[in-house]
Amino acid sequence: MPISLTLTEGVIAADKAPIAVARITESFLKHHGLAGNRIMTANVTAHLNILPKGQTFAGGKPVDGAWIETKTPSFALASHEVQTAFFGEATDILHDLSGGALARDRIWSNGVHAVDGTWNLDGKPMTNEALAGAITAA
Repeated sequence: MPISLTLTEGVIAADKAPIAVARITESFLKHHGLAGNRIMTANVTAHLNILPKGQTFAGGKPVDGAWIETKTPSFALASHEVQTAFFGEATDILHDLSGGALARDRIWSNGVHAVDGTWNLDGKPMTNEALAGAITAA
């Protein structure tokens, strides 16, 4: 379940960006009650994109910011309570790692739900039901 974190260069120190990825991943697992689950821990992946100043935009104008996007099966991030808790904590993580310099209104997030059956674990496409069974068995 990929998490994409995109940052404008300099909004968080370069050595803190991998810490942000790790903490956001831990938050995702925690808010789904899956911390320590061997299947999910290994399959919550992330992409870190650091773009040069002038290459990130809001309202069509250059802006320094951060973007968090998740791609999950429909049973993940399914309730507003989990969405609020996870994305709120992810925002706090980025704000805190910036030393407070990255304003919360410059941190955007969204979640995308994938079509059932499109998840691939260990080279095998899995339906939501099969994936839930693998998670439970772990």
